[in-house]
Parts: sequence; C-alpha cells; structure tokens
Amino acid sequence: MPSTTREAVEQPTPSPLPMATLGVLPTPGPSPAGQAGGLPVPLPERVPTRRGRKVQLTVVYDNNPYDPRLRPAWGFSCLVQVGGRAILFDTGGDGALLLSNLDALNLDPRKIGMVVLSHVHGDHAGGLPALLALGLRPTVYLPRSFPQSFKAEVGARTQVWEVAGPAEVLPGVYTTGELGDGLQEQALAVDTPSGLVVITGCAHPGVVRLVRAAVEFTGQPPYLVMGGFHLGGASRRTVEGIIAEFQRMGVRKVAPCHCTGEQATRTFAEAFGEGFIACGVGLRLTLGEAGVEPAEENP
Repeated sequence: MPSTTREAVEQPTPSPLPMATLGVLPTPGPSPAGQAGGLPVPLPERVPTRRGRKVQLTVVYDNNPYDPRLRPAWGFSCLVQVGGRAILFDTGGDGALLLSNLDALNLDPRKIGMVVLSHVHGDHAGGLPALLALGLRPTVYLPRSFPQSFKAEVGARTQVWEVAGPAEVLPGVYTTGELGDGLQEQALAVDTPSGLVVITGCAHPGVVRLVRAAVEFTGQPPYLVMGGFHLGGASRRTVEGIIAEFQRMGVRKVAPCHCTGEQATRTFAEAFGEGFIACGVGLRLTLGEAGVEPAEENP
C-alpha cells in the first residue's frame, strides 16, 4: 500500500526546462535519421504483436508518496524493463533526487539504454542532465518540437532521435508520436502478455487521445493506462467522460498519478474498483500472463 507518512507534493508554477541546465555545448552532427531529421514515421505497416515477455514498471519519480524510503517531488519518471533493456520514460525535475531514488530501489542508472521524454516541461526533462553528467550515453527520444537549442545540447553528448509520428523504438515498445494542438507530447506504449500498457507523462493533448493513438498504431487492446492524466482542475463530469471512453476502449486497469489531481484520482478509483492501482514514487509492477503482479519489493 502507498505510504501515508508523506503528503503529496503540490504543483508549482509550470515552466519549460531551462536550456542552461546542460551548459554551453558544441553543435551536434547530423541527426541519426539523416538530413530530414527524426524517425522515419509513420512506419509503412502495422507492427506485429510481441507478447510473452514480462515487463516491469517502476515509478522512480512522482509527487505522490508510495515507498517511504523515497522522497516525492513534483514531476514524473517511470523505468520500463523489458527483454533485458531498460528504458526511462521522463526524468523528473531534480536529477539528484532521481539518482537517489534509483539508488534506494537498487536500480543501476548505467543500465538505462534509452530515455524517452514526453514533453519539454522541466518536471519531466529536468533530470536528464544528471544522467548525462555520469558519463552515460542513453539514446534520447524526444518530440521534434523540442527547442533546437535543447536538442543541440543533448545531441552533443549522446544520440538524439526526433519523434514526429508513431514508431516502434524497440521490439514491442512504441511511441505515439508527438500530439497536441499547442504543447506537443508523446506517450510510451509497451506490449505485455496482458495487453498494451500506455504510459503518459502529463497528457497535455488529452489522455484519451494519447491512448487511442497507441491502440490505433499497435492494434493491441489497452490493458493498463498509467501516469499523469492532467485532470487537476477538471470537473467530475469531464473525468467521468474520460472514464467512459477508457471503458469503451477496453482499458482494464488504471494507475493515475502526477498531475491527475486528488478528486479525479478518487473518481477513477470508484469507477475501476479492483482495476484501480494506487500509484506513487516507488511503485513497482510486473505484467505477465496473469495480469498485474505487484513486485516483491513493494512496501
């Protein structure tokens, strides 16, 4: 069960990631995808399903408490472990805290081979400099709409892929592509033995839109949706409409956190019952043939 010894951290004034956090770095070379830049997306054919591999999800940064060993802070980051690979979706806002949480959970940051950034806000991308300062060289996937200065600074230290449309970044791991009429954002989707898991950072384009994009691209039924749903100021009617859409799409479980808001989270809990997963920093889930299996390390 989540820890009750700490309270959730309130939302600060939102801000984009300051470009100065990475220092002044030389301009990078050509994009790995060629002069056009970015991933060659969308892919020409629907990708085949790849089930049978267990997937472990660990929330390593969030403003909601869960594991009492960890300190909550405004932001979000989730480690996805699948097929011997480690993918960090978002990096939280404080790099030192991100590394401290990884250490407390006995997770080695040197094993992270890929970082996927949902959008440019500092509470999701702010921890990246701390990872790069360790000398790590994870491949970074970010929306093409990120500021060129940020892409140049990160690209000087590691390989950067710019994401426009949906694509498969690893076998059974997908990006929805950047979506949104204003702030552009991508979500991560992972094939599991139970069905598709969709992880959202802040869901600025709308959480239903992100989930629908993942389902349409992969052709897989949605099993679990987790992350920030961006419903802090939403009315109950709005939240109930989203829940109805989730249920129409076949979503079985939800694990809302970060910017979802307490009232919206309670409404999801009421609607999904046993399909609701209390989510906060330190939550670990394993997804296998039997569905969600709480990891032994959970408190």
